[in-house]
Parts: sequence; C-alpha cells; structure tokens
Amino acid sequence: MKSLVYSKSAELLDRSKKVLAGGVSSEFRKYNHPHAIFYTHGKGSHIFDVDGNDYLDFTLSQGPLILGHSHPHVLKSVADYSEEGQLFAGQHIKEIELAEALNRLIPSAELMRFCLDGSEAVQTAFRVARAKTGKQKFLRFEGHYHGWLDNVAWGISTPSVDALGSRENPNVFPWSAGLPEHSKDEFIILPWNDLDLVKKTLTDHHHEIAAIITEPIMCNNGCIVPREGFLQGLRELCDQYSIALIFDEVITGFRMSIGGSQRYFGITPDMSIFAKAMGSGYPISAIVGKREWMSLIEEAKVIHAGTMNSSNATIAAALATIEVLEKENPYERMFRLGNKLMDGLRKAAADNNHNLLVQGPGPMFNIGFTDQKSVNDYRDTLSYDRAKLGKFISAMHDERIRIIGRGLWYISAAHTEADIDHAIEVSTRVLGSI
Repeated sequence: MKSLVYSKSAELLDRSKKVLAGGVSSEFRKYNHPHAIFYTHGKGSHIFDVDGNDYLDFTLSQGPLILGHSHPHVLKSVADYSEEGQLFAGQHIKEIELAEALNRLIPSAELMRFCLDGSEAVQTAFRVARAKTGKQKFLRFEGHYHGWLDNVAWGISTPSVDALGSRENPNVFPWSAGLPEHSKDEFIILPWNDLDLVKKTLTDHHHEIAAIITEPIMCNNGCIVPREGFLQGLRELCDQYSIALIFDEVITGFRMSIGGSQRYFGITPDMSIFAKAMGSGYPISAIVGKREWMSLIEEAKVIHAGTMNSSNATIAAALATIEVLEKENPYERMFRLGNKLMDGLRKAAADNNHNLLVQGPGPMFNIGFTDQKSVNDYRDTLSYDRAKLGKFISAMHDERIRIIGRGLWYISAAHTEADIDHAIEVSTRVLGSI
C-alpha cells in the first residue's frame, strides 16, 4: 500500500516547533499519522491538507462539525453578524434568541449561561452544586473525560488494568505532570455502568457528595451506551440524597438528538454541559440547568464570568447550526448511515479474520481490536490492542480516510451513502492488508 506524501506538512511542523510547544496548540494534534498535519480547507465531508491530500473525514474536528465542514448557512450567519461587531461585553439580541432555542429544545435548560469550552462549563456546574448542597465532593467515573483542568485530569489513564485496583476503591493516576496532589481529593471515582456500586458508595458517602457527573454515553473511551436503567438509577439516587445530576453532553449534545441524550433517553439531569456540535466549530459552550440550581448564578451567589463569553460570531454560529438541524432534521439519516458503516466494518473484519469490536449508537461509534464481545466500562477498553488499532488508523489515513486515533468515528449531516460505501470498501482492503 503506497503512502501519501506529507512533505509540506513536515516542513511546516519543523517551522512550527520553533515557536509552538511541540508544534501544536492541543496535545492530541501531535498524534496524527505520520505526524501533525497542516490543513488548508474543508468542505462537506472532506478536508484537505497542504500537500493536496483530500480526506474523507470522520473526525469532524473531534466532533463539532455536525453539519460538515464550511456549511454555507453557518459561515454566512457568522460573517453577517460579525459585521455588526465582534464583542460588546454586553448583551445582544441573538444571545437571547439562542437561549430561547435551547430552552425550547433541551429538557433541563430552564436557565443557562454561555462559556467558551466544555472544561470551564464543567467547573461552573461543580461550583453551583457545591454552593447549593453545602457539600464539597463530586462522584465521577473511570475513563470519562470532563476537560483537562486539574480536578478532572485523574482517572482517564492508567499503567495497566491491574493498577486500577478494586472496583469499590479504585486507584487514580494523574493524566499530566503538574497536578496538585490535593485535586484528587475533590472526587470519588467508580467504574461506570454499575448502579449497584453507585448505590453502595452513596450509602456511605452521600453526605460528602454534591454532584454526580457522567457522560450519558461514554464516548471518549469505547463509545459505550448505558445499561438499561443506569441513567434512571442515577436520577433516582440524586433525588434521594439531594445531589446534583450533571450530564456532560459536550459530545452527545445535538448529536443523539437536537435535545441531546437527555431527550433521547428521557432522563432530565439538574445541569448539563453542551459544546462541540452546538457551534459547528466555533468556541462556545453552555451550562444549562433547572431554575432551582441555576438561580444561584442568577442571584450572584455563584459567580460566573468571562470577557469573551457570547461573542457575536460564536452565538451566530450556534444559532445557525440549530436552525439547520431543525429545518433538515438529519438524525434518522445519521443513525442509519452510522449503523450501515458499523455493519460494514463488522463484515469486513469477519471476512479478514480480525477480532474487531464495533459498538456505539450510530452517529458516533468506536472500533477496537479485542476478543471481548462487548465493553461496558473503562476497564474493559484496556483489552484493546492499541498497536493494531494504530496500524489500521494509519493505513486508513494513507488511503485518505481520517479517523480519530483512539478509534472514534463521527457521522455528520454532510456524509452521503457514497461516503459510507467508500469507507467500507477501503476498510475491507486495509483489514486485508494488516
């Protein structure tokens, strides 16, 4: 299989390393194949690099581009509204319109505040939960990603599955050097999808816990759907012990349905975090929640601020994205195309005698080489053969198909039947070669 030429990207990376730490502005960008790639433009389901390579894109820029690259309505809305100004440090009409749309579409969105990214919105939710309950800790789950800040940068990596210790009292490891040791004392962590273990833990520790935070679908590791009754069980336990239930919908928001996973599953949390797909690639997030929780921000008992919040461009992008999603309603199609691709990958793997596990709801899904028939929590995902996955991802990249390195695929409203057929054809060829 002939590799693509990446020489211009390599030259730019050498230049970039002289002024950018590692040559990149986000750690994950280092790990493309064969190195960080420099891109020139994107259109629909395709992205193009400086060497002229054209990729069928299933990364969607780590998820935000639910409408595909360069959607004309989004770009025009941003350009038109930006002509009125960039940032007022004051209120403007489209900010109200966006908030009204979220209030109408998202079950938990009685009140909200806009931020710039998911990481800061998560910390805002923790602050509200602590202030209302008077308790200090939050309960979270192994392998769930809630941003890169100190108190959530634990429990998303491990030297080995054995190093994690018991399910009842897991060990946690820092994701990065430089974390303050005391930051791991802010939370209790458990394996996901085990409601009995959550019940047992809350029996002993509910007096310490202000909030439970979870991805409604464990997208960042394995794309694992919740077991039947798990989310409802969390809802009931939080009601029982006066604990905030927080859904991190940074990935699932606007992807599982226009009202997020909470509308898809019919479980309403107390607060939720939306980002990524909401803004079609522009830097915006929202903390939304029930009035009884968000009123603490309303009354300035909990301070939330940010000079760059709700800039004209970001608000216009989010409002335009929602307008397209409501008008086109691409969800049935995205589920169908995602499941068609998943089935095609399973068949391609079986035909080539590979132990490829493909799982997820469809609009996003994960692949991994393992002998397990399913993965249900982070510990299960450690059975994946990472080296073999790396070979597959790299070979797909050389065949002009771009996939997130940990095996996560995203489907956009811009993907076509032909795109899916092509991805299956190429995957079959690649699986036959590794």
